[in-house]
Amino acid sequence: MPAPSAPAPHHTPSETYSFLGPSGTFTEAALAQVEAARGKAWRAVNNVGEALSDVVSGRSTAAMIAIENSVEGGVTATQDALANVPDLRIIGEYLVPVNFVLVALPGTRLSDVRTINAHPVAYGQCRAWLDANLPSVGHIPATSNVAAAATLLPDPESGSAPSIADAAIAPPGIVDHYDVEVLATGIEDNPNAVTRFVLVSRTTELPARTGADKTSVIAELPEDRAGALLEMLEQFATRGVNLSLIQSRPIGDELGRYRFVIDAEGHVHDERVADALLGLRRFSPRVTFLGSYPRADRAPSTYRDHYDDAVFLEARAWLDGLLGR
Repeated sequence: MPAPSAPAPHHTPSETYSFLGPSGTFTEAALAQVEAARGKAWRAVNNVGEALSDVVSGRSTAAMIAIENSVEGGVTATQDALANVPDLRIIGEYLVPVNFVLVALPGTRLSDVRTINAHPVAYGQCRAWLDANLPSVGHIPATSNVAAAATLLPDPESGSAPSIADAAIAPPGIVDHYDVEVLATGIEDNPNAVTRFVLVSRTTELPARTGADKTSVIAELPEDRAGALLEMLEQFATRGVNLSLIQSRPIGDELGRYRFVIDAEGHVHDERVADALLGLRRFSPRVTFLGSYPRADRAPSTYRDHYDDAVFLEARAWLDGLLGR
């Protein structure tokens, strides 16, 4: 009697990582940089909301999502989701170079292209090339860069193509996943474009301080008045904390109400950063701490000597002495 076959491996939620699919996206390339995710189950999802829902429900231990592009700026869908979904933490960031190719079904010529599928962000990053080479082309938005190419292919059941587009903007490696041909390469406007991704989890354990860290928060202004934004920024400036990102997003309950997505250099275990967050919390009616984590570029935090940890600790000891503690 033959031996019974081994059961299929079962991946618990703690072994699953979600990413914007399908396979071949820039998000998957970012997830491939995560050492802890190697050899674990990866779950392709359709949007940021689904990715974060996986994390909140426990279906996945973490999700990789895009948060900023060097050309287009902040990814507002991600920023808004992080502001509204509670108990999420960023535990790492990853950078992926962004390059694009124009692809179509075999036999299609560039002169045949009248309409293209493209993710809106990708379309925006290729406008100069499109204006120069396909000035009259129409645009059909796609949910991802890979999905743009996938919709060109005939439906496996009916045999008909589900899209009316003639071509698609996609990542360079798309030909490894789908039967398409490359009509043009290097169509991005900025060959140095980079997208920043973050790995989001529900863990409350902070990554260790490395000296090359970033702290992310979302803070609301207490009221719409002159000088309110300046007062918020002073919480960081007076502690010598540099900000690498500050972007406003409407809260949505009424006009003139904004929250700010902030990336600060340093770790919450750095005295200057911790003191800045205390000041921010006293000032703002709502502060969402998104996490402290190593910078992807490993660039060390820069600050003047009089903002060193020892200076803050000495000042606290001086005050304790005055109070007889």
